[in-house]
Amino acid sequence: MSALKAERFSRYSIALYLLMLVVFFALVTGGRFIEQRNLVNILLQSAINTILAVGMTLVIITGGIDLSVGSVLALCGLVGTDLMMNGLVLGGRTLVPKPELAMGIPVAVLVSCVLGALIGWWNGWLIARWNIAPFIVTLATMTIARGTAFVYSDGKPVGNLPEAFNRLGGGTGGEVLGIPIPVWIAIFVSLCALIVLRGTQFGRAVYAVGGNEQAARLSGVDVARVKIIVYVLSGFLAGLCGIVQAARLGAGDPKYGEMYELNAIAAVVLGGASLAGGRGGVGGTVVGAMLIGALDNGLVMAGVSAFYQKVVKGVVILLAVLGDVWQRRRR
Repeated sequence: MSALKAERFSRYSIALYLLMLVVFFALVTGGRFIEQRNLVNILLQSAINTILAVGMTLVIITGGIDLSVGSVLALCGLVGTDLMMNGLVLGGRTLVPKPELAMGIPVAVLVSCVLGALIGWWNGWLIARWNIAPFIVTLATMTIARGTAFVYSDGKPVGNLPEAFNRLGGGTGGEVLGIPIPVWIAIFVSLCALIVLRGTQFGRAVYAVGGNEQAARLSGVDVARVKIIVYVLSGFLAGLCGIVQAARLGAGDPKYGEMYELNAIAAVVLGGASLAGGRGGVGGTVVGAMLIGALDNGLVMAGVSAFYQKVVKGVVILLAVLGDVWQRRRR
């Protein structure tokens, strides 16, 4: 079976697991799980992880890993909201004045995304140019970004955000056709990544680098450039998630995003990607993110104790991955 067919089979099997999970929780909760309001809530809860996981998909296909996305999310969201509310004051001097509300929201979004992209470039540059293991580089960046967020804010959140900004997170009035704005953002990001991976030369280069880096280099692929770009995209999407998360929860906080990188990696692996690189796709990643979101929501609705929720979640993810591995070996 070809790699593409195997990937599609994996995605369909994960979709089947998702369907089984939905049916199970629908029965356990007496149908409340599949009510329209709750299904929209699952989509909203899954939006952040979906966006992060799309960026993680690009990284993992190249054979890399990005452990810093959760911390980058926190730092970028915090800096963006702080600039929107207070401007930039350093040493008692106002370097950037507080923007008007009409300009403040675009400024917050732009600053958060650009900062995330710069951090991603730093990761990619160290990995591609200095040949340092992605695990080490992004682990260090994870720690640095989280510490910087606490130092920047003195450990305090930036709150009292304007209502117009909170709509970006799907708050009151933050819906289009009954669907929260973060869900539309996740759909747009996923479609763009799907087009890039399946329909562009860069997408083919991403798969080539993950499949066989040396062969890709001999074929004329600029391996270092490809690696840097995927980490820039991962950082950019983490910055976007940071500002969306702040809008959704009504504050920028240095504690946001803890363990988000693991959820993103789980979604990518559940979607059929290989941590060795060369295999994966946006479609499978989206299904994986939805499975994690449905599992989190269903456990809460089923009244499972918070002490057991993480255990159950880990077991279900492990069983799904083991089932997929068993099917691959059987083929």
